[in-house]
Amino acid sequence: MALFGIAPAIMKPTALTLNILVALIAVVKYSRAGHFSGPVFWPLALASVPFAFIGGHYSLPGALYKVLVGIILLYAAWQLWRSAVDNAAREIKSPPVILKVFSGAGIGLLSGLTGVGGGIFFSPLFVFKGWAELRQISGVAAALILVNSIAGLLGLLSAVPRLPDALPVWGVAAVIGGLIGSEYGSRRLANPTIRRLLAIVIAIAGCKMIFTASL
Repeated sequence: MALFGIAPAIMKPTALTLNILVALIAVVKYSRAGHFSGPVFWPLALASVPFAFIGGHYSLPGALYKVLVGIILLYAAWQLWRSAVDNAAREIKSPPVILKVFSGAGIGLLSGLTGVGGGIFFSPLFVFKGWAELRQISGVAAALILVNSIAGLLGLLSAVPRLPDALPVWGVAAVIGGLIGSEYGSRRLANPTIRRLLAIVIAIAGCKMIFTASL
């Protein structure tokens, strides 16, 4: 959507809705494959959901929204590129609950404000802190994206009770891609080349968002 210049008023509700569809598929796939951890998920979810609702309720000015989403996309591109070359094993350790709570609250608010769902923040956090095994990270992150996107969308609809007309078409495409991607990801690690290519595309989108914010 950033690449094709979709307006923020359409981008945010569309992103949240498509997040819900794809994350629901991913949660089912990863849970069936045994890649989910309740102890990691619940403290983060309980903190992030109310803040995602608050973030969803408020809309940022168009220029500020574009800059913030652009920065997030560049961050996501950087993390994707790093993940393609960094396959080092890390010690799995349980973090303090208070750290999970504050992390969940901050990421939840940002998720609701921008519509990103929070997965691009949760996943690197899990990896850096060693909170879960790699595939388990994907399962927990998918569940967090699901609950945060639901909360963010409810917050948005409480302020602007209307969704884009083209959403059903985009939804079908997202479901098809989600089925393919979650099946592949839940059973094997993503190809490093695919990650690098996706990182480049996301970086271009992020730069475009920041550049067009001043136009």
